[in-house]
Amino acid sequence: MQLELLNPKFAVLDETDSGLDIDALRIVSEGVNRYASQGDRGVLLITHYTRILRYINPDFVHVFVDGHIVEEGGRELADELEANGYEKYTKVATS
Repeated sequence: MQLELLNPKFAVLDETDSGLDIDALRIVSEGVNRYASQGDRGVLLITHYTRILRYINPDFVHVFVDGHIVEEGGRELADELEANGYEKYTKVATS
């Protein structure tokens, strides 16, 4: 609701999916998609899970470790993280 009311040029959504049940997740995702479909808006969606990505299709996926981007890709990167976890990236960042 705030996203649609304020209608900023760029929105940072930090773990918007946290604590949402499946119905609320769909409603929130529809709002984010409606906002992004305006064409001149940007969204940085921060999440630890791919659940919300069932409803929002990311253009880019970035893996951050200790404040640094350690991997970039498309939707397939999110799927790989879901399947294999973050361990591979946290080991690289600490060495």
